[in-house]
Amino acid sequence: MAKLPEPNHTITNLVDKYHEAHQDKPRPHLGCSLLGHPCDRYLWLHLRHAVIEQFSGRMLRLFRRGQNEEETIVSDLKAIGLVITHTGGDQSRVDFGSHVSGSLDGIVQSGVPEAPLRPHVLECKTHSKKSFDELVKLGVEKAKFQHYIQMQVYCLGKNIDRALYVAVCKDNDEMYSERIHLDKELAEKYIERGKAIALSERMPEPLSADPSWYLCKFCPAHDLCHKSKLTKEVNCRTCALSTPTADSKWLCSRHDNEEIPFEFQLEGCDGHVLHPELVPFQRKESASEWEAVYVIDGQEVRNGEPDANVFSSKEIIADPLACAHADDAVRDLRDAFEGRIV
Repeated sequence: MAKLPEPNHTITNLVDKYHEAHQDKPRPHLGCSLLGHPCDRYLWLHLRHAVIEQFSGRMLRLFRRGQNEEETIVSDLKAIGLVITHTGGDQSRVDFGSHVSGSLDGIVQSGVPEAPLRPHVLECKTHSKKSFDELVKLGVEKAKFQHYIQMQVYCLGKNIDRALYVAVCKDNDEMYSERIHLDKELAEKYIERGKAIALSERMPEPLSADPSWYLCKFCPAHDLCHKSKLTKEVNCRTCALSTPTADSKWLCSRHDNEEIPFEFQLEGCDGHVLHPELVPFQRKESASEWEAVYVIDGQEVRNGEPDANVFSSKEIIADPLACAHADDAVRDLRDAFEGRIV
């Protein structure tokens, strides 16, 4: 007997599609969990929302599982006598200015067996079996350097000189714990690195110029960095008219350097001008301070608030060649009917 085909709308597919349609918005800040990332360029692109990674439903459920595990870990630690505060919805934050900040999983006030009277920053993580085995073998500093820097930064921010790292293996529920001590110089180094990247108008050099290198190959910024050189995102942070400031604001020169509310930053306005670091085109002087002129396939293309002769950033991203070679008929349609290239 022939087997019935698998239905298109299985429970799993529907659940995954739900999560994919409800992905979290990009964070407004450069999180402390990212400060140990090896690539300056990735951090710059991440903060500027120039590359926004879209995750599968399965991956989003995995992330949720990791978040939910924090509550279980805290419960187990409390059960053996640790006094823990600032967990869940009462998380403690650190803010170093210049868009660098983060939230702690918790603070252990007392009860850690090796130092029962000393407070510790608490960091909870879940791992696959392979990742967990590497962690047990090498320790958190060598196996998970980003996690190590995250704890160092939190310790400095909360003026606590040690941290407790607790990891759980998702495959078999094995548990691993490790204490680390604050390295003030190291923490300061990575905080200052994050601030410098956040405030830079220039995109940093990539970690590697080799697109096949493993850290680049699987990076969400791979296409922009090694292929198209063109962002796909139109928002205030990819606009040439916005500027990040040391007091963690974004200002818009088009609107008298007013602060841009975060919710508005996510969409931007019709006057968006592509940041010159996020396009592969030569830039030329423009007669308008609210426009850019980019040379695309040998043609000068005006970028800004669209009209018959000015092309929006979304149009240039969608089809730069069509913008470059728009004839009189296309420009007439743009003028008469506000037509746009898609």
